[in-house]
Amino acid sequence: MIFLLIRKMSATFGRLQNQSLELRDGLNIIEAPNEAGKSTWCAFLSAMLFGINSRERDRAGFIADKNRFAPWAGVAMSGRLDCRAGDRELTLTRATRRQTAPMGEFQAVYAGTNEPVSGLTGPTCGETLLGVSREVFERSAFIRQSGLAITQDPGLERRIAALITSGEEGTSYSEAADTLKKQLNRRRHNKTGQLPALETELLETERQLEELEELEVQLAAARRRAETLEGEKTSLEEELTACGRWEASRQRHALSQAETALQEAGRRAADLRRQIETERVPENDAIGRLRGAIVNLETVRRSLKKAREEQDEARKAVLWAEAAVNDSPFPGQTPEQAAQLPLNLEPRPRFPLWGVLLTLALGPGLWAAMVFFAQQNLRLSIGCGCGAGGLCLLALSLLTIQKQKKWEVRAGSLREQRQKSLEDFTALYRAAEAAQADLTAKTAAADSLYSSLTTNEQGILLEVRRFAPAAFDVPAADAALRACAVRRRELTEAEAAAREARLRYDLLAQQTPAAGEEADLPVPARSRETVSARLEETRDALAAARSEADRLAGQLHALGDPVVLRSSAGHLREQMQTLEGEYDAIQLAMDALSAANTALQTRFSPELGRRAAEIFRELTDGRYTGVTLDRSFRLSAEPSGDSVCRDAALLSAGAVDQLYLAVRLAICDLVLPEEACVPIVLDDALTNFDNVRCAAALRYLRAAAQKRQILLFTCHSREAEFFAGDSGVFIQRLTGGAPLV
Repeated sequence: MIFLLIRKMSATFGRLQNQSLELRDGLNIIEAPNEAGKSTWCAFLSAMLFGINSRERDRAGFIADKNRFAPWAGVAMSGRLDCRAGDRELTLTRATRRQTAPMGEFQAVYAGTNEPVSGLTGPTCGETLLGVSREVFERSAFIRQSGLAITQDPGLERRIAALITSGEEGTSYSEAADTLKKQLNRRRHNKTGQLPALETELLETERQLEELEELEVQLAAARRRAETLEGEKTSLEEELTACGRWEASRQRHALSQAETALQEAGRRAADLRRQIETERVPENDAIGRLRGAIVNLETVRRSLKKAREEQDEARKAVLWAEAAVNDSPFPGQTPEQAAQLPLNLEPRPRFPLWGVLLTLALGPGLWAAMVFFAQQNLRLSIGCGCGAGGLCLLALSLLTIQKQKKWEVRAGSLREQRQKSLEDFTALYRAAEAAQADLTAKTAAADSLYSSLTTNEQGILLEVRRFAPAAFDVPAADAALRACAVRRRELTEAEAAAREARLRYDLLAQQTPAAGEEADLPVPARSRETVSARLEETRDALAAARSEADRLAGQLHALGDPVVLRSSAGHLREQMQTLEGEYDAIQLAMDALSAANTALQTRFSPELGRRAAEIFRELTDGRYTGVTLDRSFRLSAEPSGDSVCRDAALLSAGAVDQLYLAVRLAICDLVLPEEACVPIVLDDALTNFDNVRCAAALRYLRAAAQKRQILLFTCHSREAEFFAGDSGVFIQRLTGGAPLV
């Protein structure tokens, strides 16, 4: 056994997919919300140390670990555990090669090498490193919220016995007691076991002796009843035979009537067939086809009527469209021709000729004025002459420009009106063309329907007149076809009646016996059904009586010779005396074992109770000072200042959890090897503690972590807050399974 410290766990296990969790010496607090993988990590640690039980099966309310922790991603289960064992660093790996043996491939090597660790195998890994078996580890150092209570286990019991006796772990009171109890129950357990079986067998033998005479009396009575029923059966069979002869005569009469009906039905069917052949009545297929064609004629006629109505509507639309085109500004023109027509505009205004003439008329006067003024003032005269001429020209130019602008405005307005008129005319023209095309198409459709109607009608009449020459129109042809259908139906019904008459005759002919004596057959007093039912009852009763007689004879034979039965009863009594002596001896041995267990218990309970009381006192801040328990781990607590112990069932839920936690920790101190320093794992073990109880438990765990590694998984944040700033406590948080330090 060597000191064990877990460094790191890497898992593909349940919801954990290639995830790792690093740990340190001392107290490790792993905080994570519910369903984040806390319990999965705990189960993974146990699986890495002790493996997965591949033989375990699911049962009601329980799922085996191999199925419960199968990877969600559908891959193979595997894991790695890095740890320090003594002064060497080890790497443990488990993988799955076969689906039926999850994590069955084990390897232990020294860290950083491929050198295997001698003596460390998959089945012995956990017990070699921890010094205890899986059962002892899970009932001591593996503390779950739902598993705080301690349950009995032979492995834990042997471990405790070794501490207070010779040190050997090969003895267990519960195992020895179970073995003796099985032997005791084998001989007698309530109404089962060898002794009750022998008692039952002896009583059965004595009962068989008493039944011999009674069975012989019952057998004689059963045989007499069978003889009586045999005579009654013979009488009923004769009466049933008489009923059969009378019924045979009735059947022959019915056969004669059926033959007459068959002849009449055959004659009627033959007459109808000859009439149909003479009148050349067509087959049903031809009748159905022609009547369907007449129905289709009516459909075509309705379609023709609708087509002609649509043709009239199209013709009206053409007239309206042509009238709109003729009322437009471009009657008789196409849109292309209308676009080529010239626009009626007045001539563009030009510089007026009269202005030039006016200037020429004023010229001499201006020159005269210039000469006159030249004599007086030459510059003034020239300026006045030029100014007068320029004013005349300017006035004429402005007048001409104003007229041109008015002309352009009128021309633009006329062009816009012309363009709008062209667009409206084009739309009307195209609408007229579309209406004409629609009229043409609908006229063609109406003509096609009319042609089809007349052609089909003539074809139907020609075909109908082959067998109905008087059918010159469609109604007459339809009436003729209806009459033909009636004749065909009459023939079909007559032929069906003839077939039914034939079947009835053949059936009666098969059932009717050959002719026999017909005269003076009396009517039976009872019906055939009544006699048959009575005969069946008699046969059943006779069979039952014979069966009863056979059964009684078999029972007599099975009971055997009375001498043999008495000899068997004596032998059974001797066996019972022997087993009674063995039963008393085993009971004496159990009493001696119980006395020895009581003596051992007086040595076991004080030490474990003392240590549990010390821890319980710390967890409750001195409110409880004593703890008592027996080998079945029934617990009681002694309140401070009160000498009366309280059973655990009388304590509050929080106090009970504290008590169980104290006992589990005490078991760890006393049962687990001190030199191995087995790590303690707590999975939400403090969840039900209030803040005061939780603080007391955390203080104790902090002190206990000085000697061994402790892993505390929790869904609360109060544990991390309690140790905030304490460098000796390693705190990390898991989010969805991933660690967050």
